[in-house]
Amino acid sequence: MCGITGWVAFDRDLSRERETLDAMTATMACRGPDASGTWTGRHAALGHRRLAVIDLPGGVQPMTARLPDGEVTLVFSGEVYNFTELRDELVRAGERFTTVGDTEVVLRGYLRWGESVARRLNGMYAFAVWDGRSRRLVMVRDRMGIKPLYVCRTPGGVLFGSEPKSILANPLAGRVVDADGLREWLAFVMTPRHAIWSGIRQVEPGTVVTVDADGMREHTYWRLETRPHTDDLDTTVARVRELLDDTVGRQLVADVPRGVLLSGGLDSSALTALAALRLGGERVRSFSVDFTDRTESFQPDDLRDTPDAPFVRQVVEHVGTTHTDIVLDHRALADPQVRRAALVARDVPVGFGEMDFSLYLLFKAIRERSTVALSGESADELFGGYRQFHDPEVRRAREFPWIAINAGPLDKGGTGLRPELMDTLDLDGYRRDRYAEAVRGVERLDTEDDDEYRMRVMTHLHLTRFVRFLLERKDRLSMAVGLEVRVPFSDHRLVEYVYNAPWSFKNHDGREKSLLRAAVRDALPGPVADRKKAAYPSTQDPYYAGALQQQAKELLRSRGHEVFALVDRAWLEGATGRDAGAMDKLTRLGLERTLDLAVWLDVYRPELRL
Repeated sequence: MCGITGWVAFDRDLSRERETLDAMTATMACRGPDASGTWTGRHAALGHRRLAVIDLPGGVQPMTARLPDGEVTLVFSGEVYNFTELRDELVRAGERFTTVGDTEVVLRGYLRWGESVARRLNGMYAFAVWDGRSRRLVMVRDRMGIKPLYVCRTPGGVLFGSEPKSILANPLAGRVVDADGLREWLAFVMTPRHAIWSGIRQVEPGTVVTVDADGMREHTYWRLETRPHTDDLDTTVARVRELLDDTVGRQLVADVPRGVLLSGGLDSSALTALAALRLGGERVRSFSVDFTDRTESFQPDDLRDTPDAPFVRQVVEHVGTTHTDIVLDHRALADPQVRRAALVARDVPVGFGEMDFSLYLLFKAIRERSTVALSGESADELFGGYRQFHDPEVRRAREFPWIAINAGPLDKGGTGLRPELMDTLDLDGYRRDRYAEAVRGVERLDTEDDDEYRMRVMTHLHLTRFVRFLLERKDRLSMAVGLEVRVPFSDHRLVEYVYNAPWSFKNHDGREKSLLRAAVRDALPGPVADRKKAAYPSTQDPYYAGALQQQAKELLRSRGHEVFALVDRAWLEGATGRDAGAMDKLTRLGLERTLDLAVWLDVYRPELRL
């Protein structure tokens, strides 16, 4: 797991631009705390920061193959889980290796198969190859978008990087945010390619981008396709278990300590149990997050019926893990330095508030004990775990389901923002337009009735929009502390198979995630297998809300702060005077958003063109 960046320019000599390349590479030191490397040629410059996970001594980058007709240089981020099989195939084809890790497999695979190497990879990855033989840059992103990759066109070529901050470190990239950029983040619609920074966009998942002197081109090597599902229910359950067993086994491969994120829910508990089965006698390390006194004072809400801790303990006892509870209090969550670190990690002005901060602190604590952790992202999107999948009104709604359910940090209101700004942004209109675009390309089988097709549309939206947001969030917050998080439920083989299973299979017992529950029930304690979906934990401590109010009062004293071009001062004054113990979730969300915006403006100093 690493960070990559680079610059291709056909109108200048980049061998003289090492200082700028070093600055771009240095922005991602947290992604790769173990090593830094750069490579420059006349028209290309590549940078790399390394987190050593596999082949610790041999995976140094940039990695170059020197051939009779020119050099081919690679920078790679991520993991290829089938690298051993591919390496054997390449050796049989005549390729010679000097290392034993996956990076050289990608390089030698490119030399043997060209761009089509992407189709052979199973894993999470973003990489770039400068092919000196043809003076061409080739950039590739994994199928599900687990590893981020951004690109910015320049008059003479392109800039690219794992994170926008690496691109912004180049003088050719402007720090401009326009109305569409702000709309995208406040509307929570996750439009493919979109990045909040004007001129910077994401490389779409499953895409190859090539750049040469004639310009930039791209083609899709994978997309989520509609296919007939011919297996019966029992066969489908067995196949899901087979795929999970295989992908968990693949993703446990590492030369460093590994662990599993354990919440006590179905997804993480299944990964923990399957990991233990794959490791045999080796004890699994498990980690969970909780808040001071939360179990004793827990109050059910619309996202969480039960606290996590009792279910975590059942899994730990059942599986026999070496477990660590990471317990946080309101002071840690409200620490301005934690807020700053999380926002810098994500490069964006608005996030999930304290759920981002607790995730960052959880990852920071795990990193002291482990370098790799497995996590349950994509299970809810794939198997139908969220409430919106099971709400008849939301299922009928013609808008993004996570907005229609109107829950948690994705509420549609722009609480705290200036009314004139909200009129300009017209978030409802923006959502309608983006929704129409999103559903237009969902393929329908001739045999699907309206209800079945509606569930396919909902699943497609979650797998091509919502989960990408969560995957990027997890990548950025984990890599900010040098932790590699792997996501077995995002294996493209599993996604392809379950996506096309009929909704009646995924809901065959009338509950959420029926298909997953049936596939892993034998490995789990009964109460855990039957536990109702609960969202990621959130603090219920009124002192956290009080800390937000105190920080907002300090902001109010900064009368000239640029945040008040976006935030309604009168609203903020009112919010700081309310009873913290009785604060509603929208007011708290507005306070978090305001403080996020203020920190982001202070750190990035963007030019706002609204």
